[in-house]
Amino acid sequence: MRTEFHILPVSTALDAELRHAIDRKTKPLGALGRLEDLALQLGRIQGTLRPVIERPRVIVFAGDHGIAAEGVSAYPQDVTWQMVMNFVQGGAAVNALARSLGVEVEVVDAGVAHHFGPLPGLVDAKRGHGTRNCATEPAMTPAQCEAALACGRLRVQAAQADGCTLLAFGEMGIANTSAASLLLHKLRHVPLEVATGRGTGLDDAGLVHKRAVLARAAARTGGISDGREALVEYGGFEIAMMAGAMLGAAEAGIAFVVDGFITGSAFLAAQCIEPALRDHAIFAHRSAEAGHGAMLELLHADPLLDLGLRLGEGTGAVLAVPLLRAACAFLGEMASFDSAGVSEQGG
Repeated sequence: MRTEFHILPVSTALDAELRHAIDRKTKPLGALGRLEDLALQLGRIQGTLRPVIERPRVIVFAGDHGIAAEGVSAYPQDVTWQMVMNFVQGGAAVNALARSLGVEVEVVDAGVAHHFGPLPGLVDAKRGHGTRNCATEPAMTPAQCEAALACGRLRVQAAQADGCTLLAFGEMGIANTSAASLLLHKLRHVPLEVATGRGTGLDDAGLVHKRAVLARAAARTGGISDGREALVEYGGFEIAMMAGAMLGAAEAGIAFVVDGFITGSAFLAAQCIEPALRDHAIFAHRSAEAGHGAMLELLHADPLLDLGLRLGEGTGAVLAVPLLRAACAFLGEMASFDSAGVSEQGG
């Protein structure tokens, strides 16, 4: 069954009041730069002059990719399930960063090629034991894609029920930079030599081989403009589930933070499904992974951070959360010229 999402563009009804509140704070006009843009965006999304960040959560979706069998990654596929265990045990980078910043971590098995059994701290949403090899056949069936999209929405609904007002998304999956490169190539016509990078650290020979494999995969299909079709042919279960979560967040009126290259590919597919999604998205950082710069340029996205990150896991998205908290804090707590009795310029 096709999963339908109903997303409206964010309302601009409060824009005049939001801009007035921002401009009347005790500062020169525009002096808080990007924080002012964030305050306006969050106010629009939440429909209030006093947006809040409560119980922010990063959801890390994990899945395996059949194309890993082609030797496109520097790491073996077993690393995916091993890292899931690391997430659940709280030992990964995203866990450490999230703890330091007061962000909850949720880990979702979207399609890892491993049987975990009942495991506290892991959400079992497995759509399959990894995708098929997209170099030779579609990565998943349309039914699997729809189920993954629906599961992503369910994770958002669960977070909202827990009082979460801001979501960040991350991923784990050996060979998922290959899927992301193919999605960027097919949906936005970026040449594979631009879209394809070293991923987990391929050497020069490995990069040449990876590009050759992806060229073979891309040659299987013609042009693709439909987000669902692109996910079926070249996506991963974790990428499709992230796309569904982004669509679900926008549908629920929740702002969400897009992490790096792979999360960005999920956004590309989701935006093809529902263009109004864009109003709810905040882009966290510019990844060092090849192709991410071209992706951001095509999305007309100006990320908040540029730290040379290329880890994934939602690490960059988590690091952006304090900036969003700061935007809410200045809008809600900073005095105005009138309330503080401070003279204005020229006054």
